[in-house]
Amino acid sequence: MSDEGSAETYVGSVDKPLAPGLYLVATPIGNLEDITLRALRVLRLVDRIACEDTRQTQKLLHHFGIKTPTVSYHMHNEGSRSEELAAELKAGGRIAVVSDAGTPGIADPGGQIAAAAIAAGVAVYPVPGANAAISGLIASGLPTEGFTFHGFLPSKGGQRKTVLEELPRGSGTHIFYEAPHRIEDTLADVEAVFGAAQHVVIARELTKLHEEFLRGAVAEIRAELAKRTVRGEMVLMLAPVAVEAAALKGKTSIGAEVAALMAAEGLAEKDALKRVARERGIGKSNAYRELQREQNRLR
Repeated sequence: MSDEGSAETYVGSVDKPLAPGLYLVATPIGNLEDITLRALRVLRLVDRIACEDTRQTQKLLHHFGIKTPTVSYHMHNEGSRSEELAAELKAGGRIAVVSDAGTPGIADPGGQIAAAAIAAGVAVYPVPGANAAISGLIASGLPTEGFTFHGFLPSKGGQRKTVLEELPRGSGTHIFYEAPHRIEDTLADVEAVFGAAQHVVIARELTKLHEEFLRGAVAEIRAELAKRTVRGEMVLMLAPVAVEAAALKGKTSIGAEVAALMAAEGLAEKDALKRVARERGIGKSNAYRELQREQNRLR
């Protein structure tokens, strides 16, 4: 979608009353100057603001002199609160949803109430603004033509490694959120799956005083972070390169490679298959299907 447009493209609504409906309002992820004029107007004029954490949102509202009533709306009450808010919206209410920081519904509550409002025939209005994933991506230097946002990686190592192993290569940039206390373990898994030379970018403390971008081979970034106490939420990005088809020519079959690993290292078939898939740069599911085809041909 092009960002270009004529003067008629831009609609000013400062003097218009706020229409009934649900407003998904993006808020700053750090720098308060990133709030939009539209967001401030909506937050002032809605009947209620549903907040991931009312205490956190009150800091923002107080800073801008906004006195609109708030109500909690977070992952633990999202289901019941969505029903309550949907009923209010059906009656003609005007409700804004905000997360603690960034865009509602993106790794934060918001999607469930939006779906409930749409099902009830209520208008849903996006009020765009700050988003950590997109902010990190555009300054990463990685491909932006195609990208996939995955949210947070699993906290358990085995599950996290499986997710990384299943990432398609050559499909653009993969974007993750990660917590500071897990980043070293996550980078170790990235290194194990993609190799020490895999280029990664970490965007830390975006728009805040200590904003930082770390760009380089995963082994180098991992060593750098090991020297310091890491703070602040992070955006982790990588764009694994597809293995050229020519590089696969002349290789033995997947089944033969799996059998060789099982015999040489005593690996279970599942673990051997994961290793082969990783070395070939294909997903574990694709490798399994190819193994099944090979086994069926031999029957």
